[in-house]
Amino acid sequence: MIRTERLLLRNARPSDLRPLHEIFSDPAAMRYWDRPAYKDISLTQKFLEWFMTPDPENREEYILDLDGTCIGKAGMWAKPEVGFIVHPNYWRLGFAFEAMQALTPRIWDRFPDLDILTAECDPRNTSSTALLHKLGFRLTRTEKQNFDYGGIEMCDTAYFELKRET
Repeated sequence: MIRTERLLLRNARPSDLRPLHEIFSDPAAMRYWDRPAYKDISLTQKFLEWFMTPDPENREEYILDLDGTCIGKAGMWAKPEVGFIVHPNYWRLGFAFEAMQALTPRIWDRFPDLDILTAECDPRNTSSTALLHKLGFRLTRTEKQNFDYGGIEMCDTAYFELKRET
Protein backbone atom coordinates (compact mmCIF):
# COMPACT_ATOMS: atom_id res chain seq x y z
CA MET A 1 0.00 0.00 0.00
CA ILE A 2 1.01 3.55 -0.69
CA ARG A 3 -0.68 6.53 0.87
CA THR A 4 -0.66 9.84 -1.00
CA GLU A 5 -2.20 13.13 0.04
CA ARG A 6 -5.70 12.01 -1.02
CA LEU A 7 -5.47 8.38 -2.11
CA LEU A 8 -4.71 4.95 -0.81
CA LEU A 9 -3.02 2.88 -3.50
CA ARG A 10 -3.85 -0.68 -2.56
CA ASN A 11 -4.17 -4.18 -3.92
CA ALA A 12 -7.37 -5.10 -5.72
CA ARG A 13 -10.02 -7.08 -3.90
CA PRO A 14 -13.29 -8.78 -4.90
CA SER A 15 -15.38 -5.82 -3.69
CA ASP A 16 -13.78 -3.71 -6.45
CA LEU A 17 -15.83 -5.53 -9.09
CA ARG A 18 -18.77 -3.08 -9.23
CA PRO A 19 -16.71 0.14 -9.14
CA LEU A 20 -14.29 -1.22 -11.75
CA HIS A 21 -17.22 -2.26 -13.92
CA GLU A 22 -18.62 1.28 -13.66
CA ILE A 23 -15.34 2.43 -15.20
CA PHE A 24 -14.93 -0.36 -17.76
CA SER A 25 -18.54 -0.13 -18.93
CA ASP A 26 -18.40 3.66 -19.37
CA PRO A 27 -17.90 4.62 -23.05
CA ALA A 28 -16.16 7.88 -22.09
CA ALA A 29 -13.69 6.14 -19.78
CA MET A 30 -12.97 3.45 -22.35
CA ARG A 31 -12.82 5.72 -25.41
CA TYR A 32 -9.02 5.59 -25.53
CA TRP A 33 -8.49 2.31 -23.67
CA ASP A 34 -7.44 -0.89 -25.43
CA ARG A 35 -11.04 -1.90 -26.24
CA PRO A 36 -14.54 -0.44 -26.20
CA ALA A 37 -16.65 -0.36 -23.05
CA TYR A 38 -17.49 -3.74 -21.55
CA LYS A 39 -21.12 -4.69 -21.96
CA ASP A 40 -20.91 -7.70 -19.64
CA ILE A 41 -19.69 -7.63 -16.05
CA SER A 42 -18.11 -11.07 -16.61
CA LEU A 43 -15.38 -9.31 -18.63
CA THR A 44 -14.66 -7.05 -15.67
CA GLN A 45 -14.67 -10.11 -13.42
CA LYS A 46 -12.03 -11.77 -15.61
CA PHE A 47 -9.95 -8.60 -15.55
CA LEU A 48 -10.27 -8.34 -11.77
CA GLU A 49 -9.21 -11.96 -11.30
CA TRP A 50 -6.14 -11.28 -13.45
CA PHE A 51 -5.47 -8.04 -11.57
CA MET A 52 -5.64 -9.81 -8.20
CA THR A 53 -3.24 -12.56 -9.30
CA PRO A 54 0.26 -11.57 -8.19
CA ASP A 55 2.95 -11.28 -10.83
CA PRO A 56 5.84 -9.70 -8.92
CA GLU A 57 8.27 -10.15 -11.81
CA ASN A 58 6.22 -8.05 -14.25
CA ARG A 59 3.62 -5.90 -12.49
CA GLU A 60 3.30 -3.19 -9.87
CA GLU A 61 -0.32 -2.06 -10.05
CA TYR A 62 -2.75 -0.63 -7.57
CA ILE A 63 -6.36 0.33 -7.10
CA LEU A 64 -6.87 4.06 -6.58
CA ASP A 65 -8.94 4.22 -3.41
CA LEU A 66 -10.51 7.55 -2.45
CA ASP A 67 -12.15 7.48 0.96
CA GLY A 68 -12.90 3.75 0.65
CA THR A 69 -14.11 3.88 -2.97
CA CYS A 70 -12.27 2.45 -5.97
CA ILE A 71 -12.01 5.29 -8.49
CA GLY A 72 -9.51 3.69 -10.88
CA LYS A 73 -6.23 1.85 -11.22
CA ALA A 74 -2.65 2.75 -12.04
CA GLY A 75 0.80 1.28 -12.25
CA MET A 76 3.04 -0.93 -14.31
CA TRP A 77 0.72 -3.51 -15.82
CA ALA A 78 3.27 -5.24 -18.11
CA LYS A 79 6.93 -4.57 -17.48
CA PRO A 80 8.03 -1.89 -18.48
CA GLU A 81 4.68 -0.36 -19.58
CA VAL A 82 2.67 1.81 -17.23
CA GLY A 83 -0.93 2.90 -17.49
CA PHE A 84 -3.85 4.38 -15.61
CA ILE A 85 -7.59 4.75 -15.82
CA VAL A 86 -9.87 6.84 -13.63
CA HIS A 87 -13.65 7.02 -13.41
CA PRO A 88 -14.87 10.08 -15.39
CA ASN A 89 -16.44 11.57 -12.24
CA TYR A 90 -12.85 12.08 -11.00
CA TRP A 91 -11.23 13.36 -14.18
CA ARG A 92 -9.19 16.58 -14.13
CA LEU A 93 -8.77 16.49 -10.36
CA GLY A 94 -5.16 15.29 -10.43
CA PHE A 95 -5.75 11.77 -9.11
CA ALA A 96 -3.93 9.94 -11.93
CA PHE A 97 -0.96 12.31 -11.59
CA GLU A 98 -0.93 11.91 -7.81
CA ALA A 99 -1.00 8.12 -8.12
CA MET A 100 1.63 7.88 -10.86
CA GLN A 101 3.90 10.37 -9.12
CA ALA A 102 3.87 8.09 -6.06
CA LEU A 103 4.13 4.85 -8.05
CA THR A 104 7.02 5.74 -10.32
CA PRO A 105 9.67 5.79 -7.55
CA ARG A 106 8.19 2.56 -6.16
CA ILE A 107 8.53 0.90 -9.57
CA TRP A 108 12.13 2.07 -9.93
CA ASP A 109 12.92 0.66 -6.46
CA ARG A 110 11.23 -2.69 -7.11
CA PHE A 111 12.76 -3.17 -10.55
CA PRO A 112 16.38 -1.98 -10.41
CA ASP A 113 17.05 -3.65 -13.79
CA LEU A 114 14.66 -1.28 -15.58
CA ASP A 115 16.26 1.61 -17.43
CA ILE A 116 13.02 2.99 -18.86
CA LEU A 117 9.29 2.97 -18.31
CA THR A 118 7.03 3.10 -21.34
CA ALA A 119 3.47 4.21 -22.00
CA GLU A 120 1.19 4.17 -25.03
CA CYS A 121 -1.92 6.15 -25.77
CA ASP A 122 -4.10 7.40 -28.56
CA PRO A 123 -2.69 10.86 -29.41
CA ARG A 124 -6.26 12.23 -29.39
CA ASN A 125 -6.28 11.57 -25.64
CA THR A 126 -4.80 14.96 -24.88
CA SER A 127 -5.37 14.67 -21.12
CA SER A 128 -3.29 11.49 -20.88
CA THR A 129 -0.57 12.79 -23.16
CA ALA A 130 -0.35 15.97 -21.06
CA LEU A 131 -0.21 13.88 -17.89
CA LEU A 132 2.60 11.74 -19.27
CA HIS A 133 4.57 14.87 -20.20
CA LYS A 134 3.96 16.29 -16.72
CA LEU A 135 5.36 13.07 -15.24
CA GLY A 136 8.51 13.51 -17.34
CA PHE A 137 7.75 11.04 -20.14
CA ARG A 138 8.81 12.05 -23.63
CA LEU A 139 7.12 11.17 -26.88
CA THR A 140 9.39 8.85 -28.87
CA ARG A 141 7.18 8.24 -31.92
CA THR A 142 3.65 8.07 -33.25
CA GLU A 143 2.44 5.29 -35.50
CA LYS A 144 -0.52 5.85 -37.81
CA GLN A 145 -3.53 3.54 -37.97
CA ASN A 146 -1.76 0.69 -36.16
CA PHE A 147 -4.31 -0.14 -33.46
CA ASP A 148 -7.63 -1.89 -34.01
CA TYR A 149 -10.10 -0.46 -31.49
CA GLY A 150 -12.57 -3.32 -31.16
CA GLY A 151 -13.22 -3.58 -34.88
CA ILE A 152 -14.72 -0.09 -34.82
CA GLU A 153 -11.82 1.96 -36.12
CA MET A 154 -8.08 1.93 -36.69
CA CYS A 155 -6.33 4.37 -34.38
CA ASP A 156 -2.93 5.99 -34.11
CA THR A 157 -0.65 5.22 -31.16
CA ALA A 158 1.70 7.63 -29.40
CA TYR A 159 4.66 5.96 -27.66
CA PHE A 160 6.30 7.50 -24.61
CA GLU A 161 9.24 6.65 -22.39
CA LEU A 162 10.69 7.82 -19.12
CA LYS A 163 14.35 7.11 -18.50
CA ARG A 164 15.57 6.28 -15.03
CA GLU A 165 17.42 9.20 -13.47
CA THR A 166 21.01 8.37 -12.68
